[in-house]
Amino acid sequence: AAYLAGFSFTSNLEAGRRYGIPTAGTAAHAFTLLHDDERAAFASQVATLGKSTTLLVDTYDISQGIRNAIAVAGPDLRAIRIDSGDLAVIAQQSRALLDSLGATETKIIVSGDLDEYAIAALAAEPVDMYGAGTAVVTGSGAPTVGLVYKLVEVEGRPVVKRSEHKATIGGRKIAVRRHKPTGTATEEVIVPQGVPERQPNDRLLQRQFVIGGEPTELPTLAESREHLRECLISIPWEGLKLSGGDPAIPVNVVPAE
Repeated sequence: AAYLAGFSFTSNLEAGRRYGIPTAGTAAHAFTLLHDDERAAFASQVATLGKSTTLLVDTYDISQGIRNAIAVAGPDLRAIRIDSGDLAVIAQQSRALLDSLGATETKIIVSGDLDEYAIAALAAEPVDMYGAGTAVVTGSGAPTVGLVYKLVEVEGRPVVKRSEHKATIGGRKIAVRRHKPTGTATEEVIVPQGVPERQPNDRLLQRQFVIGGEPTELPTLAESREHLRECLISIPWEGLKLSGGDPAIPVNVVPAE
């Protein structure tokens, strides 16, 4: 799900094997602690994976860890990872130290209970990549979506639920998303028991996945990922803010023409 939503890699090797998702990650602190010293751990990792690997430099002292990493791998080390401390300050110090050691192309990866707010706060810092795990798995703010199944039509006959605060609108519905000529979404229109009057740049939101009890051909993971990427591009800027507010794309339920 994270890869579909736009993440570039996963550290879950089973996800890579099963779905073909690119895998990446770094060694754990335990790997460093298993060795006699930090340099020995780095040397073992570089000998196995080459200089394109990422070395975890904050098991002991971060500045010394960076010096050890460059001493072992050389200035063309792909990346270092920092997993603790004040990441904004440490990222600046680490970039300056790497540059002074000639490792100007070595990337900085940060991790450690990152969520969307922590990542936004680091946007101005010299951070090249972010590793997020806990907040992705547990959710942030609203970890569940309030969606439920409601029967609205039986053999062409609309049915409705009239319970207080839980009333529904009967009948099969057709939904379209409207866009400006530039591609930015402006609103979603839902028509119960009818078909909306189509306008240029409208996109139907629904598709059939089961017909006559038989599943249709599903899109591949790569196709779903590209589809979501294109949809996210169409969201207005106000829809990408982290603070709460009104929906960026209003939803209008209108009578059929």
